[in-house]
Amino acid sequence: MAAVTVAAEWQLLYNRYYRKPEIYQMQWKHVDLTRNKVACAPFGGPIAVIRDDAKIVQLYGESALRKLRIFNSAGVQISETVWKNPGGRLIGMCWTDDQILICITQDGSVYRYNIHCEAIEPNAQLNLGVDCFTHSVVECVFWGNGVVCMNEAFQVYCIPDFNNQKAVKLADTGLEDFPLCMAVIEPQYTMSGNVEVLMGVGDHVLLVEEDGVQEVGLGIGPLQKMVVSQNGKLLASFTHDGRLLVMSTDFSSIIFEYTCESALPPEQLAWCGMDSVLLYWDDMLLMVGPYGDPIRYFYDEPVLLIPECDGVRILSNMNMEFLHRVPDSTVSIFQIGSTLPAALLYDALDHFDRRSAKADENLRLIRSSLPEAVEACIDAAGHEFDVSQQRTLLRAASYGQAFCSHFQRDHIQEMSKTLRVLNAVRHPDIGIPLSIQQYKSLTPAVLIARLINAHRHHLALHISEYLSMNQEVVVMHWASTKITASAAIPDATLLEMLLDKLKICKGISYAAVAAHADKNGRRKLAAMLVEHEPRSSKQVPLLLSIGEEDTALSKSTESGDTDLVYLVLFHIWQKRPAEEFFGTIQARPLARDLFVNYARHYKHEFLKDFFLYAGQLQDVAFLLWKESWELSKNPMASKGSPLHGPRIKLIEKAQRLFVETKEHVFESKAAEEHAKLLRIQHELEVTTKQAIFVDSSISDTIRTCIVLGNHRAAMKVKTEFKVSEKRWYWLKVFSLATISDWDALEKFSKEKRPPIGYRPFVEACVDADAKGEALKYIPKLTDPRERAEAYARIGMAKEAADAASQAKDNELLGRLKQTFSQNAAASSIFDTLRDRLSFPSIS
Repeated sequence: MAAVTVAAEWQLLYNRYYRKPEIYQMQWKHVDLTRNKVACAPFGGPIAVIRDDAKIVQLYGESALRKLRIFNSAGVQISETVWKNPGGRLIGMCWTDDQILICITQDGSVYRYNIHCEAIEPNAQLNLGVDCFTHSVVECVFWGNGVVCMNEAFQVYCIPDFNNQKAVKLADTGLEDFPLCMAVIEPQYTMSGNVEVLMGVGDHVLLVEEDGVQEVGLGIGPLQKMVVSQNGKLLASFTHDGRLLVMSTDFSSIIFEYTCESALPPEQLAWCGMDSVLLYWDDMLLMVGPYGDPIRYFYDEPVLLIPECDGVRILSNMNMEFLHRVPDSTVSIFQIGSTLPAALLYDALDHFDRRSAKADENLRLIRSSLPEAVEACIDAAGHEFDVSQQRTLLRAASYGQAFCSHFQRDHIQEMSKTLRVLNAVRHPDIGIPLSIQQYKSLTPAVLIARLINAHRHHLALHISEYLSMNQEVVVMHWASTKITASAAIPDATLLEMLLDKLKICKGISYAAVAAHADKNGRRKLAAMLVEHEPRSSKQVPLLLSIGEEDTALSKSTESGDTDLVYLVLFHIWQKRPAEEFFGTIQARPLARDLFVNYARHYKHEFLKDFFLYAGQLQDVAFLLWKESWELSKNPMASKGSPLHGPRIKLIEKAQRLFVETKEHVFESKAAEEHAKLLRIQHELEVTTKQAIFVDSSISDTIRTCIVLGNHRAAMKVKTEFKVSEKRWYWLKVFSLATISDWDALEKFSKEKRPPIGYRPFVEACVDADAKGEALKYIPKLTDPRERAEAYARIGMAKEAADAASQAKDNELLGRLKQTFSQNAAASSIFDTLRDRLSFPSIS
């Protein structure tokens, strides 16, 4: 009997059953669809209602002010606002995929509202352009996130994406009269990737794109109405002679044709899924399929068709229905006279509840097909809107599952979870009548986002938890909404309320909530919230944005993240006076060291100011000294007098600072002598007209003077810098040897006994390959070993042997013999010497 009751409400269209269950009794009052413009969002979305200013209507004790009201699908009012927008008559109104209400007025202005009737700014920046302002908009065709409009000048404009806010003018149609009808093929279904507009003109259709216009479907018109299927492949149209044509959108073929009883064009034309087309006249709804007789539904009040992916919702003043095809699983169970396994399983449960043995008989009959029967009951339960019917079908599936050994037992559990979610959002207070197919297409994440936007946070949180989804999005949105709506609640009280909910999610971003609080002018609340943020990378930037620089610096240094410390340092550096900045970082070693490290490379002047502030005069002096060396690398530094140039001044400043510290005597003396040396070197360059002295050492300066023959200048440098006699002799000996001034070298050796001995004289001559000059000084060497080695260096074996015999050094003789190993005569000399002195064999 139950199956008969269920199937009795079905209508047969050829071989497919359709049903039209009532979803809601509308809870609104005094809403007449004929007196209002109405926009219904797909996927069980909200309904926007506003009085139609194109009609003259009688007011029944209501305000003359036009109000934009938004209801859920059960007619429960969500919000309202007074319509005060300029721009003339409201031409079109529609919901986007993001549930943003788009309203387009005569002058081409586009106004956007969220579900709470709050205008989304900036509305003024979004319009259809000057042409639509000059020539009023007369027609709008919406799709997902875009719209196509035509103005009185027959110009066609398109906004492909409301998020982009850019109007595009399509190709000139060349029309002199308005088209009979318009439809849009969405960009995702076109070859070009751009929107295509279909216009019924005469006996053909104009296909208008951004790049051009072409005539298609010649001879099929005139078309009075047309609508594109949801997959963009088919076009349903109503002709002037009362025919319904369904064809492909490329107009290559007509799928089917149906002649209606009336040539009067329908008020509404819509697709019901992909299997049938609905035509609505004043009191009748006609469903036409490709085969068989149509189905007629009669109404005594106006209705509005709301196409969905799997059917059509039918909205009237009093109720909302859902017209859709009966699923095959449901047909297999409830079709009158059905003996399919699913029907027998459902019947078996009924017998089991009545304690009848017929239950076992039914199960035996479908033993081999029991898994398919269980699956059919589960699927049928998912397509039901009636909760008791869902429960019965799931009980039948569970009953059959008990006798299935190979059935996946989590299917019932998954369907139960899905139905609990669907039943929760279908409740009239929520008013989102999703079918299971719509729910799968929409996805749970989008459903939760829509609940959040509708401020149904409690339900969204429970669904997220139930489906094991991330709850952070819900809690974050709730916190932001709570802060916005709680201007009168004290910060401390509101903080407790927020923390109580935020702790639900581990790892939630307290910084993001604090940022929203700051945006709403609750800076104190923001500061208290950010204290609970465990991640310094999120905490520190927000502290800076709310003006808590000192706290931000402390948090960043505690974290040890140098990047964060630098972020805070640069922020404070830009905002505060220098002395205040120095005082801030002086007490924080990490911040101070990082600043000093950065400033050494890029901000010398600022670093000097900091060292002066901190009393670190020696560091300022070192910086000045370093700057003087940096100047020496500049090609321009050699121009002008270094005595009065920046280098000398910098070194003198450094020297004075070293003196003031009283602890850097060496550095002070070194700086003083460096400046003195630069002056002397400059004088030498001026005198010699050769830029070869500056930045050379004292020794190199002396050597260069001697090489140039300026012995007086060399002596002056020696005297000024107290060069020792030994160092002086070494420098002069080798310098004279370098220029081969042997007379001067000999004269210099005779001035007095050299403090360095005569060995350097010998080495200088040998290095200059002047063996003859070396012989002048070798005899003066007092150590026989040095004489032996010196003679050996200039190749005089006999003299070397004689000197070695005086030293009586066995090791020395061995080295000398190896030196002359290639000379047989020399080797014999050493052998003879060995025998004479009775030295042991050296070989």
